Amino acid sequence: MLPEEQLQRLYVAGFDLQTFDRFPKAIGVLRDNCIAFLVPGPDGLQILGNVGWRMGESLGPLVEREGRKVFVHKQETLEATPERVATLERFRHDLKTVLRGEEIKTDTYPSSA
Repeated sequence: MLPEEQLQRLYVAGFDLQTFDRFPKAIGVLRDNCIAFLVPGPDGLQILGNVGWRMGESLGPLVEREGRKVFVHKQETLEATPERVATLERFRHDLKTVLRGEEIKTDTYPSSA
């Protein structure tokens, strides 16, 4: 699938698209405070590194520190509550689904209405 088709499908699926000065060759994909960076690959857009929680203008990956899950960016730490982890997993699943050209099942992401 062409990158422009993937971007259109992401937008239609409810993801926000944004550029970041710190990542000039990537496009940020955001939803529900989750973020991933996409770059062109041989088969269209692919995820650069990890998906994570948006922390300022960057991504805080999910890590384990001192026996608990947290999102970390530089010196900033954010508790990875069960709700945040579930939101991140749904974001990752839906993002990969759309990038593969598949439809997101509506029961995997409840509407905010």
